Amino acid sequence: MLVHLLRHGEPEGGARHWGETDVALSPNGWEQMRAAVAGRSWDLIVSSPLRRCASFADALARELPARFRCDSDLREMSFGAWEGRSAAELMEMDPEGLRLFWSDPSVHTPPGGESLERLRSRVMSAWQRLVTDPDKRLLIVTHCGPIRLLRAVQSRTPLASLLSIEVPYAALIGIECLPDGSFAPDPLTSTSMHPKESR
Repeated sequence: MLVHLLRHGEPEGGARHWGETDVALSPNGWEQMRAAVAGRSWDLIVSSPLRRCASFADALARELPARFRCDSDLREMSFGAWEGRSAAELMEMDPEGLRLFWSDPSVHTPPGGESLERLRSRVMSAWQRLVTDPDKRLLIVTHCGPIRLLRAVQSRTPLASLLSIEVPYAALIGIECLPDGSFAPDPLTSTSMHPKESR
């Protein structure tokens, strides 16, 4: 079964650690996502409930048409005290914390934020719920963190290296999974992403 993952486009306010902050897509973000899905169709679209994912996912489902629902386990990880801050702002506020997070996010969690283990637990729970029907064409609309997590599990990349996985705005990624929901072998081939790109 081939499952497609779609990251949201550019949000209003640009690249910041938005996390669970519910910002809308910018006009450019809408265009990026429309270009990514042009000419494609799905039977079921499941989205993060945050507007930068759900607004587009709902509109796309109505146009196709396709079934649509939200799953709160697909939301972005919480950045705690870093929510809404740019990398430049965090370099002023908490340079050591940011350096540690970039070096190993599996150990160093943003202050008051969500751990990668917690992110992994809920994202994988959502995945197992969603990939039970091999006959449906499934699109998951979500964020950089959950997509990186799924790509890391698929490629057996350690969570310590999660920030090396490239997921640009409106990236559409296909993942093959087996009938039991496990990932078909598919080594990670994406190039390294600069860790300053926020989610």
